Amino acid sequence: MLQPAALPSLATLRDRHATLSARCEPINMTRGLPSPEQISLTQDFLSLPGTHSFSSADGQDWLNYGGLQGVLEVRALFGPVMLGLPAEQVAIGENSSLALMHEAIGHAWIKGFGGAQPWGKADVVRFICPEPGYDRHFSICDYYGIEMVPVAMTAEGPDMEAVERLVSTDPSIRGMWCVPRHANPNGAIYSTATVNRLATMPTAATDFKLFWDNAYVVHDFIPSSEPRPDVYKACAEAGHADRPLLFASTSKMVIPSSGIAMVGGSPNTLNWWLDCRQHKTIGPDKVNQVRHLMFFQTAQNLSAHMQRHGQLLGAKFDRVQQTFTRHLSGVAQVSWSRPLGGYFIALLVPAGLAKRVVAIAAQAGVKMTPAGATHCHGHDAEERHLRIAPSYLSLAQVEQAAEVIANSVLLACAEREAGQ
Repeated sequence: MLQPAALPSLATLRDRHATLSARCEPINMTRGLPSPEQISLTQDFLSLPGTHSFSSADGQDWLNYGGLQGVLEVRALFGPVMLGLPAEQVAIGENSSLALMHEAIGHAWIKGFGGAQPWGKADVVRFICPEPGYDRHFSICDYYGIEMVPVAMTAEGPDMEAVERLVSTDPSIRGMWCVPRHANPNGAIYSTATVNRLATMPTAATDFKLFWDNAYVVHDFIPSSEPRPDVYKACAEAGHADRPLLFASTSKMVIPSSGIAMVGGSPNTLNWWLDCRQHKTIGPDKVNQVRHLMFFQTAQNLSAHMQRHGQLLGAKFDRVQQTFTRHLSGVAQVSWSRPLGGYFIALLVPAGLAKRVVAIAAQAGVKMTPAGATHCHGHDAEERHLRIAPSYLSLAQVEQAAEVIANSVLLACAEREAGQ
């Protein structure tokens, strides 16, 4: 059995920390933002749609009010790629899929699903929340007063034995957050077995919903020929076609402030969504939808565009992996994920040290996501999990930040070993 690697001396690590602090420019890696280089891939986007003529196949006027479901051709392009759904089962919203998730829960709160009791009239509403997970999902739960029920994440998705046990016995559990491909933050990809179990599992709540966040569904570092598990097909075949609400957006594919968001599901789900939405808007921004259509045109062009994103991102993630491997391999209780896409790496440090690592890194000029942000209510009971977000930085900054973080982990470990 391999013995844990010996730590450098505390004095050596403190000297290195001082050196890194002196040479490291301030670096903010708190969020997974697309880099300027990624955004520049969409530079032509800014000149579209211009004065080009466009006539939608369904006859709707893209320059006027209306079109609550969105432009048909846009739904036909993005629906199969982003949601695995045909155009008629997709609706286009504004620029933020997170906003559509928030809105969907708001509609459920007031109207309920399929004739079931509105969630707002229930004594308590609970959601399954895989941990580590996405802090913005947890924030939505906080906003609505939804109780969060954490379950552990694995490399193949959430702990399904825990999920199945919980949803089968507790009718107050009305939903579950899922980021099925390159999950935030550990990069997990839900296995086919996990997706099938989510689709077929009995639930005590008759209106239980999977909030299926396809935020990173096309964000692979290297093109993958593996077919993606089809949650809608699995649910439909299990007799639960209304179970999933699928969300995605192009915000990390184009200019983040000018993406389009989309929601999809069964025909019943789409009817519910459009019936609720008509009380909010006369129609979304169809000019922006046509801009997307003119920029991408085909699914093949979309794939090629995302390969360029993947190359830029993959180089940065490789640099983090190389640096962590060089400095942290063999250190007791330290490990990190090796995602194949997405925007984050999950770094695990010895229990109780996550906040100290963040503080040491901040002293050297590297601002990280706060420890605990990956957990419900910002509370990581073990205080082990950290989220690494290298996407926005240049390669040189990525290397600087990874060096600082690795040394911060070692220094925190050495301090503990020295009883400090």
